[in-house]
Amino acid sequence: MTENTLTERIAELRAAIPAAEPAHPDVTQWRTATPDDIDAIHAVHAASDAVDHPTWITPREDVADTFDLPHIDHSRDTILALDAEGTVIAFGSAFLHPARAGELTVHLGGSVRPDHRRRGIGSQVLAWQVARGLAQLAEVAPTLGPVPEDSPTDAWTADLKVYGEESQPDQQAIAERAGLTAERWFTTMERDMATPAPEVAAPDGIRVVAYTHDRDEDARLARNDAFRDHWGSLPSQPESWAKFVGGPFFRSDLSRLALDSDGRIVGFSLASVNEEDWEALGATHSYIDLIGVVRDHRRRGIAPLTVASSLAAIGAAGLERAVLDVDTASPTGANSLYEGLGFTATERSVALVRHV
Repeated sequence: MTENTLTERIAELRAAIPAAEPAHPDVTQWRTATPDDIDAIHAVHAASDAVDHPTWITPREDVADTFDLPHIDHSRDTILALDAEGTVIAFGSAFLHPARAGELTVHLGGSVRPDHRRRGIGSQVLAWQVARGLAQLAEVAPTLGPVPEDSPTDAWTADLKVYGEESQPDQQAIAERAGLTAERWFTTMERDMATPAPEVAAPDGIRVVAYTHDRDEDARLARNDAFRDHWGSLPSQPESWAKFVGGPFFRSDLSRLALDSDGRIVGFSLASVNEEDWEALGATHSYIDLIGVVRDHRRRGIAPLTVASSLAAIGAAGLERAVLDVDTASPTGANSLYEGLGFTATERSVALVRHV
């Protein structure tokens, strides 16, 4: 797909969408968001999380961080639905990922408070999100140059993407009616830390060290290399990476880096701890956010080495469980790796996509 045909395709899709603003009898006001709405948006998250995925909650910090990122403009990218009392009962966002690596992806996120569901509000919100996402793509597509040489595709592509819990079929039905199709599934896995972490021998020339912040940028670049061929992954940008490794939940003491003989980062296991999730899960735990190996060092046993080292640190910290999420169709065989390290599957989520 060339740049021109992508631009034309976006224009065709936009032309097929009614121009009307969202409307619903239970919504007194529709408006975009400001930083003053952080707590109101988080309140919708909190009410929804308790129903949609009761084992974890969305931190307020995650909402607040989006108001600091340069590629997000909530005054254009987020819609709020307010009732007659002025309470935010639903929200929806459309965020165009800032990477320009051959793929354009707009992430659609949002929710309706459980006590206002099954009334059609979610469909109105998602329709607005789709329209906003296509508008963002239309703004960017004419400015694109040739596809970068290291792109996984030979021509520019674009898509809209939303994630949902497999246990919530109503969410999937709304997305499907908006033209998105289930395309990929992800499994949450847990490990009981009452069983000691296995000892894994290091490959020749590889050593594992605790994460230190002087390697922040090196770790970001290693992450981008390791995930370049993973489904749906786009290069992590400096601003969002700084939010992650510099945030209140990241735990460098539980995170591990695998280094080669030259000190280059060739593998990583990066973990966080959000104590607010402990009650929801029913156990103290650490979440392993990112596990990866750069492509020229795969199949050497580096992934199990780094994960086992993080597990040992998690166990030594007295935490009861380790938790992670994995793509069920990962090209690296991650499911089998984690099962071999003592993880068992618990819940599943699904990614629904509309290709442009």
